[in-house]
Amino acid sequence: MSAELEIDVKTRILDAAADAFMVHGFANTTIDDIAEQVGATKGLIYYHFRSKFDIFLAVYEDGMRRVRERVEPHAGGAGTGRERLVAMSVAHLENLMTELGYHHVVHQGVRYQASTALKIRQRDALAALNELRRDYELMFRRVVAEGIADGSLRVVDEALATRTLLSNLNAVDMWYRRIEGQTLDEINELATNVVDLLITGMANPQGRPR
Repeated sequence: MSAELEIDVKTRILDAAADAFMVHGFANTTIDDIAEQVGATKGLIYYHFRSKFDIFLAVYEDGMRRVRERVEPHAGGAGTGRERLVAMSVAHLENLMTELGYHHVVHQGVRYQASTALKIRQRDALAALNELRRDYELMFRRVVAEGIADGSLRVVDEALATRTLLSNLNAVDMWYRRIEGQTLDEINELATNVVDLLITGMANPQGRPR
């Protein structure tokens, strides 16, 4: 199998696993479920991954890589802290909406780290991946601090503001569902509207009725 084809197969396995873990949860997902969605045999899945948990870890890691690649350019881009925070938040939501399964796996990984059912190796592996998530949060926190420093954001507790923002962004997965035929422009519009509500709020500065 060529290296290019092997990467394609792994990507298909991870995409299928992300969706399966989202729908059924880790515990209720089987290798058969993943193989069926890929259109492959269990043998092919085991050729690439030792276990279901190793697939879960790979989905988690790839999910963090994908969202970081989408968001990080905005963190160091042009504009005020607030402008960059808005752009980062929109990119985060666009990733959530287009990579919904991966987003769910990252959240499952955060919760599972404390599970007593995990072996030490598994818990350590999850802890290492959760460091990626914490580093991602710190990227947002730095931009919040820069926004406070340049005056584009009001003075707030940086950690509290960052966690509140990310928690609300991530909560979109509770109601968002993929819509057949939904375009990337429509996803961007929805993400932009949500971020505007979160960062600008619902207050009417002019106090004018509609």
